[in-house]
Amino acid sequence: MCFRFDWLLLFQVYLSLASCSELLNRQKRVWIIDSFTIEEEHKGPFPYELGKIKIDRDYRVYFDLYGEGVDEEPKGLLSINKETGVLYVHKPVDYEERRLLKLKFEAKKMDASSDTKLGIEISILDINDNPPRFQTDLFEVNVNEENVQGSNLLTLVAHDRDQSGTPNSTFHYEIKSVTPNLPDTEFVISKSGLISFRGCLDHEAAEMFTVLVEAKDHGEVVSLSSSTTVVVHVQDGNNHLPSIIGQTGTGKVKEYETGSSPLRLHVTDKDTKNTTAWRAKYTIQGDEGKHFNIETDPDTNDGILTVIKPLDFEEGAERQLSITVENEAPYFSCKVKERMSSGLWKVDNIKGDDPGVDQPQSVKVIIEVEDVNDPPVFDVTVKDAILEENGPLGTWVEKVTAVDPDASHANDFVYSIGHDPAGWLAVDPHTGNITTVKTLDRESPHVVNGVYTALILAVDDGEPPQTSTATLNIHVTDQNDNVPQLALDYVDVCVSDDPTTVNITAFDLDDNPFGGPFTFRLLGDVKGKWTLDPGYGYTAGLVNEPGVYAGKHTIDLEISDMQGLFGVYNLSVTVCDCSMTSNCRTHRNAEITVAPGTIVIVFASILLLLLLLLMAVVITCKKEFTALPFGDAYGETLLLSNTEEPGTDCKVPDSILSMSMTKQQQDSSNGQNLQSVVQQTQLLTKSSPHDMEQNYQHATVYKQENISHQFNSSIMNQSFLQSETTLNSQAASRNNLKYQGQDWNMMNFYHSTNSSEVQEATLLGLLHRRLLVLKEDQGDYQPHIYANEDLDNFSDLDAITIPDDDSFMKSLTDLSPKFNQLASICKPPHLQK
Repeated sequence: MCFRFDWLLLFQVYLSLASCSELLNRQKRVWIIDSFTIEEEHKGPFPYELGKIKIDRDYRVYFDLYGEGVDEEPKGLLSINKETGVLYVHKPVDYEERRLLKLKFEAKKMDASSDTKLGIEISILDINDNPPRFQTDLFEVNVNEENVQGSNLLTLVAHDRDQSGTPNSTFHYEIKSVTPNLPDTEFVISKSGLISFRGCLDHEAAEMFTVLVEAKDHGEVVSLSSSTTVVVHVQDGNNHLPSIIGQTGTGKVKEYETGSSPLRLHVTDKDTKNTTAWRAKYTIQGDEGKHFNIETDPDTNDGILTVIKPLDFEEGAERQLSITVENEAPYFSCKVKERMSSGLWKVDNIKGDDPGVDQPQSVKVIIEVEDVNDPPVFDVTVKDAILEENGPLGTWVEKVTAVDPDASHANDFVYSIGHDPAGWLAVDPHTGNITTVKTLDRESPHVVNGVYTALILAVDDGEPPQTSTATLNIHVTDQNDNVPQLALDYVDVCVSDDPTTVNITAFDLDDNPFGGPFTFRLLGDVKGKWTLDPGYGYTAGLVNEPGVYAGKHTIDLEISDMQGLFGVYNLSVTVCDCSMTSNCRTHRNAEITVAPGTIVIVFASILLLLLLLLMAVVITCKKEFTALPFGDAYGETLLLSNTEEPGTDCKVPDSILSMSMTKQQQDSSNGQNLQSVVQQTQLLTKSSPHDMEQNYQHATVYKQENISHQFNSSIMNQSFLQSETTLNSQAASRNNLKYQGQDWNMMNFYHSTNSSEVQEATLLGLLHRRLLVLKEDQGDYQPHIYANEDLDNFSDLDAITIPDDDSFMKSLTDLSPKFNQLASICKPPHLQK
């Protein structure tokens, strides 16, 4: 029983050992058995043996190597002997590029089955092969001259690529050199690379510093370093005050003169030109009246003194000024008192506001004021006066007074009119009294809002003469010297069955209370035709009654102002039918519109008339004239006459007629034709109207037989015909119309004899015949309807009222104001009294 227990215990231990062995065997396959190191930048020779991988086996294995440095970058760096497991290095490696190589090792059996796989790490050992380096080889920085010591100018940063935390990557900064090397300025750099200075900066001593800075590592075998250059530019500050070195200019100025420069100050400054530390700034003391200003010349830095406000000699012949100069930038100074071996030095820094600082330089100047001729001065430059219009000439208006302010030499002066647009005023040259030379009119265009403005001058006799001006405002009061006036003297009214109103507007040049509202009144016979509604105000309403006929009307209109002053005007009223047009004016414009065709016809008619006149002149001027045939039709021609009133009865003495007839009978040398004419003339003179008619017929037959007579005096015959027509205007219209053609033929025949006696006898006969006809009683005929008349009822025509016999005399008792005014002008002087 005991043996059996021991066997079981042994078997359990064996199983436990077997499990542990298998576990160890599996762990051994992935175990990293060794580590190797390679020093960077190894000098060789290559390849060299790095180490050997050992695996204890009872059977034969061969080795393979994979990973970085073999078949991965950096390729070709490592290899392994497949039989022995020895590792070889074939080239140098850089720590800064690859600090650790990771590979895989595998041991294979002869049947190519895997026996063991191991991971191998090969570390690259760093050496001091990299110096600390700056970001750039050159740094530049600007620093103001007034910066105090210890101010941070620049911070430098360097970097070492060697293994961090080793002496190879640890370094420090150091200033190797400073150019120029000044005793009052020293540059320092801290461990962190911060650059500052001790002492004072002086731009005039050195405008730029070149500082060489080195960074050096702490390598054990070898120490590496690099450097950079820092250029410090010193900006100039105002550590030098401007200094006045002289002045130029006359130092004189004329009174009342501005813009002149009597003085110019010259300064010098050691600071950089055209900077705020160099540019000068001037101030003036002692100029209470603010008469001067001083500006800086941007090119020379000079101070230019200018007069900006007129000076008065009477207030002082001299002006004493104090001028101070300083710079635009505030002043500062820095001085080294003691140089310390460590830390900052002892220096004195002084700024413009600090006590004890140097004061700006100042200079006293004297400006002389030269006296000139001053203009006279009015005691009151603007005066007002009140004057009524239409006043008498010579009316006193106002008085002006001026004085001469010159103290050294007084001048005489006179008064004169400077500006008088209407020419109404005159001024006494010595007393200044202003009077009127013309009648003032408030309605003049030169009076604005009731005020007339004139300028009065005072002119002295100095060299050169000086003038002063005063203003005179005359307030012209109004009078009722203007009657109301019509704004428009014509209106248009449309015909209507109902009363129509049109507005009439009036105005008055006079002011209240001599103006409107106005009273309108119609004059003349306007009853039943025209009325006013309203008839009071600035605008009246003219109402036309339905009975007013269409056409143009003239209405006498009286317009009175508030004081009763009135004017009478002829108002032209046009009444028309507005059913077709908007107003009468449009109707009139349409009536006078002429078509282009009408214009062409008018011009063609004128040309035709000119052509006929030319032909008449040519025919008249010929030596031989062709006789014009006259037929019976021309004997019955009715000539028109414009005389439609009774003629003046007159009687020709019989003695004159008898003498004329006797003279004609005694002259028998004229032949048969002359005797026939004389006999015909006697018959016309002594016969009754009935006998004269027969004689005319006989004369007509006789004339037809002699129609071929020359017609070389047509113009004279036409003048006789016109005289005959005038004398016979009424008689021919009743009984003797047909005699006119016979008279024409008789005169034509008469003229063909070329005898003066025949002309005289014929004229006397015609005159006597006309006088006999006028003695006949005028016939009274019943109305006769002609073809151009009918019985239509013209209801649209206005009725014509025939006044009574005495209506004309009655109308003389109510004449229009227009006629009364004309009658008063034309009345003889002895009747006017």
